[in-house]
Amino acid sequence: MNNENTVAAFPQLNAPAPFFKAETTHGTKSLDDYKGQWLVLFSHPADFTPVCTTEFMAFAKRHGDFAEINTQLLGLSIDSVFSHMAWVDNIKKNFDIDIPFPIIEDLSMRVAKSYGMIHPGAADTSAVRATFIIDDKGILRAMVYYPMSNGRSIDEILRLVKALQTSDKHGVATPENWQPGDKVIVPPPKTMADAKKRTQEGYECTDWYFCKKSL
Repeated sequence: MNNENTVAAFPQLNAPAPFFKAETTHGTKSLDDYKGQWLVLFSHPADFTPVCTTEFMAFAKRHGDFAEINTQLLGLSIDSVFSHMAWVDNIKKNFDIDIPFPIIEDLSMRVAKSYGMIHPGAADTSAVRATFIIDDKGILRAMVYYPMSNGRSIDEILRLVKALQTSDKHGVATPENWQPGDKVIVPPPKTMADAKKRTQEGYECTDWYFCKKSL
């Protein structure tokens, strides 16, 4: 059973994502609320900061694209719900962009610490720019950290979710900067016998260990 009081030392890929239950701008949310959907959980250092504002607006603009692939967005910073609400209103007023996803209040830093978002070398009281991709079974599949000074590429996060879903569905890997419609990589053979047969199996092969195919 999930226990919100259990704090992991550091999140691990391909392990259950650390459980959370927290207040947000859309009411109380927990990890269990997202079962059956993919989730992009992302932190930012603080409300009312310029780099974070650009990221939130970019996430908002791509919200529908994430929804189309069964993926929800959830923000977090070590600020209060009231600060989040004021910032959301400010973004609407100044940029005419609605923020359609919840933002976690994490004044206690419980969620930030359980996900390894606090890096003392960067700041003791702010979460770094961390992004966690959690699949529809609650498993942590990817995590990316950025410094305080530089914003994320939301297009890359969307691309990565699509790549992970493609790998799961078809049992393949994806090459550098893979985009939907591109050829995928066939997992390499695991025995000498299979390696000898690989180049005769109808794939586009450069060598026995490097073969691609279209989906």
